[in-house]
Amino acid sequence: MMVTPTQTLPDIPRSRKAAMVVQLLLRNDGNLPLADLPEASQARLTRELGALSLIDKVTLNQVIDEFSQELSSVALTAPGSVEAALKSLEGRISPATAAKLREEAAARAGHDPWKSVLELENSAMLPITEAESPEVCAIMLSKMSTPKAAELLGMMPGDRARRIAYSMSRTTKVTAQAMARIGASLAQNYCGATIPAFAESAESRIGAILNSSSASTRDGILEGLLSEDPTFGEGVRKAIFTFADIPARLAVPDVPKAIREVEQGDLVSSLAYAAQAGGDLATAAEFILGNMSSRMADNLREEIQEAGKIKQSDGEKAQTAVISAIRGAADEGTIVLIVEDEDDDV
Repeated sequence: MMVTPTQTLPDIPRSRKAAMVVQLLLRNDGNLPLADLPEASQARLTRELGALSLIDKVTLNQVIDEFSQELSSVALTAPGSVEAALKSLEGRISPATAAKLREEAAARAGHDPWKSVLELENSAMLPITEAESPEVCAIMLSKMSTPKAAELLGMMPGDRARRIAYSMSRTTKVTAQAMARIGASLAQNYCGATIPAFAESAESRIGAILNSSSASTRDGILEGLLSEDPTFGEGVRKAIFTFADIPARLAVPDVPKAIREVEQGDLVSSLAYAAQAGGDLATAAEFILGNMSSRMADNLREEIQEAGKIKQSDGEKAQTAVISAIRGAADEGTIVLIVEDEDDDV
């Protein structure tokens, strides 16, 4: 939108004037903490910036003069938010009062009280898994991103990891209120806050984490789950989607679409490792190669021959990348994974 002197200054919305000032500051390499603005304000400012086109010098000078006058009339700035106020009062009010106020503010604003907990490094989360109950740890794992949860699970002693994985089965009926209290407690104890109920089943949640775990971690935990609770363990087994499951879960026409986003290096390493491992992995590799264009398959076979022997850790990492790409395509609706028929064993 072009702003000309035909528009008197009072006719220009304040949001557009703000956009002009921001644009001027950005052009002069101004470091503006725009991320501190409320999300709605950030969105409105972005739209106003997008609407600007050419601004004549007279209008811009008038806007700058008005902005300068408003700044000069400011005598006091206040924190502007509960969190900012709490930071300014740190050490002057009790920790219990501060925690209660943070929880109330988060509930009113709809913010996730787990944010500060989930931002911790896994090295800082590991003591939580040692000090808290397996059920609390299972809930924390469920709130984490799948790769980060898989890494944390692999850092734990085997027995502890299995107990926490099994405790997923006890989190199905946990209420949003209980999770909010758990999140607030963890944040208070380990970070210095209304949580939605889980959309997926406990089997799906631990299955997704095990999908990104190493084969040794995954097999050890699954064996323990099947031994301790065969019903829950079988549900987790069905939720796991590994490289060897590709022929049963991926429709033939979807193979080219599913591997389109896989890095060439990961694809070659995953297929080469599968071929040298033999068994179901080799079968999965041949399924992929046999359901793509012959030219692409021939090129991949040549690269597989040139790759030589693949280390187990590198091969599993590459296969995890392939599985992640396939799941990503399914999440986006590009492909539809085949669901195992629960009546097959009947």
